Amino acid sequence: MEDILLAPPEPEVVMNPVDCFDTPGPMELEIGCGKGGFLLERAREHPDHRFLGIEWANKYFKYAADRMARWGMLNVRIMRTDARNFVVCHLAESSLSALHVYHPDPWPKKRHHKRRLFQESFVAAAVRALQPGGWWAIQTDHGEYFEWIQELLMPCPQLTQVDFEHPAFVPTSKTPRTNFEVKYVRQGRTIYRVAYIKNEE
Repeated sequence: MEDILLAPPEPEVVMNPVDCFDTPGPMELEIGCGKGGFLLERAREHPDHRFLGIEWANKYFKYAADRMARWGMLNVRIMRTDARNFVVCHLAESSLSALHVYHPDPWPKKRHHKRRLFQESFVAAAVRALQPGGWWAIQTDHGEYFEWIQELLMPCPQLTQVDFEHPAFVPTSKTPRTNFEVKYVRQGRTIYRVAYIKNEE
């Protein structure tokens, strides 16, 4: 478990997560990893990649970390921290080969929109953290939030929209990516998906 858990960085510290592993490799970040279902599947399929999962809910954070430890996933680290603050304040430039954001909290009430993960500052920081050619996948069941996300990302000149099912970036199995997806598909909800590649410089 000690190899899996990663403490949040101290204030004003900028970090490249790949430095937390013994060997380098393509670095992927999942924001809101929940119980770690997607993270485990992708890490097993890509043992040469390095993965960081961020989860704020303490019970899911503990569950995901224990899950990775039981599977012996030494190419995964789990961190409990505020994801927006981590990306904006601590994540090094060009440190990520892929960014996964699946079913972020939509905060549907208008007075709570300021709490949403997707804000201009977050988008700018996430784009900065992606390497040229890096992939950003987003999935939600909330239609209005999906429109909000697209309005923020589509004008970004550094990004080009691509097929969400790009074979280089999604698991080869057809199982749902997250527990939320399992739940919402069973409920018959529409799942909205979009993906972008950061343009080569």
